[in-house]
Amino acid sequence: MKNRLAQLIQADGKALFLPIDHGYFQGPTHCLEKPGETIKPIWQYADALMLTRGVLRNCIDPAIQKPIILRVSGAVTVVGEDLANESIVTSIQEILRLNAMAVSMSVFVGTKYENKSLSNLAKLVDECEEYGIPVMAVTSVGRELEKREARYLALVARVSAELGARVVKTYYCKENFEKVVEGCPVPIVIAGGPKTETQLEVFDFVYDGLQKGAIGVNLGRNIWQTEHPVAAMRALRAIIHEGYTPKEALDLFEQVKAGKA
Repeated sequence: MKNRLAQLIQADGKALFLPIDHGYFQGPTHCLEKPGETIKPIWQYADALMLTRGVLRNCIDPAIQKPIILRVSGAVTVVGEDLANESIVTSIQEILRLNAMAVSMSVFVGTKYENKSLSNLAKLVDECEEYGIPVMAVTSVGRELEKREARYLALVARVSAELGARVVKTYYCKENFEKVVEGCPVPIVIAGGPKTETQLEVFDFVYDGLQKGAIGVNLGRNIWQTEHPVAAMRALRAIIHEGYTPKEALDLFEQVKAGKA
């Protein structure tokens, strides 16, 4: 367990995860139609890749020396009745066979499938702990809680940790995010959410989240849906691992974009 976590969370205690698992419920997402091509220029800057077994098998070069966080929940789509009605879709044998460093699953609180979701998490933790595999809970809240306020995020983060998640991925909120972190006894990484209008917005919320206790990010669309994904990755890496401010990160972003760095 410690060995696997050490490959995901770097020696400085920080982490930059790159998720490309969006197709498991969205289908061929914009800029992620060919996941292997999407990550070619940027995977080297990530600390780990998060994806499904199908994409890992068919789109990723097995020679890539990058830890894998395997998405193991699914069996729902954007055209179905409710995204919260997920199931565990990957066995522990598959997780081991594919040499995953960790697994991830969504946790939906405040929905009619809350009990199923949290029970799935508990069962997954039971199976994975047997083999020393960390579970990352990807927290979500019901539609009526879409404001993503700290009290709801703190609730789902804490409950996920109480059920055994070793890492929690949750949304950033501008007000009282530190309370979300303080109430969760395991490391928190920030989810990207919808694509932002500017790069500076991303750098601002990532920097602020780190100052308030998050160990890093798990960002997808705000990287690979941008016009300059390499510049975005390098700037985010500088914030997370080198302590850059948002302005310094934006300067680096512009330099990389212009081919000067």
